[in-house]
Amino acid sequence: MEYARLGDSGLKVSRICLGTMTLGRWGNTDHDDCIRIIRRALDEGITFIDTANRYGMGESEEIVGKALEGRREEAVIATKVFMPGPGGVLDRGTSRRHVFLQVEESLRRLRTDWIDLYQIHRNDKDTPLEETLGALTDLVRQGKVRYLGVSTGTLVESRAMYFGGWQMVESLWISERRRLERFVSTQPPYSILTREAEREIFPVCQAHGFGSMVWSPLEGGWLAGRYRKGVPPPADSRARNESEFGAFVASRFDMSAPWAPRRLEIVEELARLADQVGVPLARYATAWVLRNPAVTAAISGVREMRHLEEALRATDVRIPEEHADAIDRLVPPGSNA
Repeated sequence: MEYARLGDSGLKVSRICLGTMTLGRWGNTDHDDCIRIIRRALDEGITFIDTANRYGMGESEEIVGKALEGRREEAVIATKVFMPGPGGVLDRGTSRRHVFLQVEESLRRLRTDWIDLYQIHRNDKDTPLEETLGALTDLVRQGKVRYLGVSTGTLVESRAMYFGGWQMVESLWISERRRLERFVSTQPPYSILTREAEREIFPVCQAHGFGSMVWSPLEGGWLAGRYRKGVPPPADSRARNESEFGAFVASRFDMSAPWAPRRLEIVEELARLADQVGVPLARYATAWVLRNPAVTAAISGVREMRHLEEALRATDVRIPEEHADAIDRLVPPGSNA
């Protein structure tokens, strides 16, 4: 396993981050199997684990907490706050009230006294950023949180909640002016098919010392070869997922959408490139993400042990320069397919 500093902080993390969103009711409901996956990841040198207070309405955090019993010191736990919960209008966002309530819930579910990286899951347009940073700074000074980060959706899907480059820079100005803790990382979506982070997020990361832990490097299965031209989506794929999570992401897997044929063509080209290197497409796509110098870690979401096995071997793959050029022609830098 390879390791890197998270931005300008002193925190070292594994370059493969274990994503746990689909451990629990949104994917693998067998807690014992989920725990085996997490512990195997630790055994293989993965130290970075990403979850959120609303993944499976807290079930993901509970599973992580169980898995880390007796091994807490081996893991860097990253979790998040923002998404709405069952408590109505007050149970959402990054207000001081909500942040203080949710950190206690996360600590309880994770069975720990501290969170290594506490991230705001989306931009909260209804709460001043200064208020959020003030609340997060208090948590650091209380010893409940070690580092602070942000996370964001895609610009197209959630413009109001997008935490873009200018907000990242603004947060640094607020932190310096008010003597508050600063964000040390960002968590944008990034894959061969979703490259918008290259436009402003990554330049800000490199200029101002943000680490970048990118989510969905396999584009929800598109770059794992789950969806191929002329082949029906697998029964256990996200395109067929009828859970609350499946309904939330269904639009990304609509094979009748006008953009779907072009995506399927790109996947076929990428599969041929991966074959030339002699590796599965999923491993190839993760390796491509990791070759970007702005990327600290790739979050590999796992539901089964085989997903972890593929992620573990991604750091061994080297993408030839001629392949990188070919990918740029398929999906130009800074664009989405």
